[in-house]
Amino acid sequence: MYKYDSYDQAMVDTRVEEFRDQVKRRLEGHITEDQFKPLRLMNGLYLQLHAYMLRVAVPYGTLSSAQMRMLGDIADKYDRGYGHFTTRQNIQYNWIKLEEAPDILADLAKVEMHAIQTSGNCIRNTTSDQYAGAAADEVIDPRPYAELIRQWSTFHPEFSFLPRKFKMAVIASDTDRAAMRLHDIGIQLVRNEMGEIGAAFYVGGGMGRTPMIAPLINPFVPIDQMITYSEACLRVYNRYGRRDNKYKARIKILVHELGKEDYTAQVEAEFLHLLSQNIEPPLDELSRIKAQFVDPPFDAAAPDTIDRSDPDFALWNDTNCLPHKKPGYIAVTISLKPVGGIPGDASADQMRLMADLAREYSFDECRVTHAQNIVLPHVRKADLYTLWQQLDTAGLGTANLDRIGDIIACPGLDYCSLANARSIPVAQKISERLSDKSAAIGELKLKISGCINACGHHHAGHIGILGVDRKGVENYQLLLGGCEGADTSLGQITGPGFDEDGIVDAVEKTTEVYLAARQDGERFLDTYRRVGMAPFKEALYG
Repeated sequence: MYKYDSYDQAMVDTRVEEFRDQVKRRLEGHITEDQFKPLRLMNGLYLQLHAYMLRVAVPYGTLSSAQMRMLGDIADKYDRGYGHFTTRQNIQYNWIKLEEAPDILADLAKVEMHAIQTSGNCIRNTTSDQYAGAAADEVIDPRPYAELIRQWSTFHPEFSFLPRKFKMAVIASDTDRAAMRLHDIGIQLVRNEMGEIGAAFYVGGGMGRTPMIAPLINPFVPIDQMITYSEACLRVYNRYGRRDNKYKARIKILVHELGKEDYTAQVEAEFLHLLSQNIEPPLDELSRIKAQFVDPPFDAAAPDTIDRSDPDFALWNDTNCLPHKKPGYIAVTISLKPVGGIPGDASADQMRLMADLAREYSFDECRVTHAQNIVLPHVRKADLYTLWQQLDTAGLGTANLDRIGDIIACPGLDYCSLANARSIPVAQKISERLSDKSAAIGELKLKISGCINACGHHHAGHIGILGVDRKGVENYQLLLGGCEGADTSLGQITGPGFDEDGIVDAVEKTTEVYLAARQDGERFLDTYRRVGMAPFKEALYG
């Protein structure tokens, strides 16, 4: 994984001291809240319903054991003993005292972490495939290229005040595990017929108030021109993006209004101009970064078998583990969704345990997923049962990856000042109601947002739930048919919304319709696409 050099460390340390002075001036009354707000947002500090919330960047989701341990220590020292992992592979702390925020950033800097690019109208934390470097189906490890984007975009003067926030994802597999087409820019690293690596650019995706799937604007940009092409995409957006209306300011609106062809033509023209300016980072820099993402020292003699005699372990192995590119190894997903738990939350002790397990069993590395779980990417099969026992004892061994209990949920009205409804209690009730049916239902991705901003990715759920305000009462809309993978689709609203208990009943009824209509072991999404909305609406509304 990437290690800071002296320049990286100096930038982060300087930012800490700058923010410490800004906080001091705010506390002493020398600057107003309005003056302070843009300064704190540049450092990931939000003012929520009950307290300040700090969002910490985890670039492309990769953490060392020392970093994960620090996140646990921060939860104990500055919060209430837990943190919340998010759909952008970051972590949030919900009970922060303003006067302690600079100390948190200083502690983060000790382990090469920060809160830059987690807020504001800038290029946010770049996300990637949580199995990068381990998956057998990738053409190349995407993380060096995500790191190159991080370095290019951090403090880029032209893109420090974009019309709106900007999100990028990089994958290197036909299996999209990062919701790539629902980003402002999604990049898929591909190999052409001559064996050359390039980047396919998808631009103009996003969720929120106006969900859109990014169209493909260029199927192959040479890999040594990827940053130049990214800059061309951003420059056209920065030039024409709306700044007078935040609801129409995202690049998806610009691509939609200009049209894919017109937008692409302007990007290509800007790209040609930039090629003459030679702005691409030198190949030596990419080589330096790549050298930090070489494979760990895998054991070529590692046994390639697993003792599955324990049925509970066998179920977890089948559900939460992904085949690895190397014989004798496997990639493990640690569920942060115990039955009745808060999706994405982890206690300080659990974080420290995951840090220990990453160091002992996964070459000192773990990953945050966009589905709010944690991955140990490189586990010896011989160690898998012992690892599972420790996870299970700590409440981290739930066998529910991509099942109905593996719910994505935003913090909702329990914390967020933008929310219209609570997400957490709904997620907990659904998890408890349907836990016994999880195995029978099979793959079913359920996502919940507490407002139209869609931090819970409800548009992309096989079943999605959107909390809205109906004359001061929390109401929940049900959506069906969304998908964030390679076959990306947006969920459709079934009809009138439900109250909190009603939406739990509606989800259960929806699964019953699916089980009755399923053919040949179809997953929920396949059945829905085959039979359509009608049988579900009939069961829900009569």
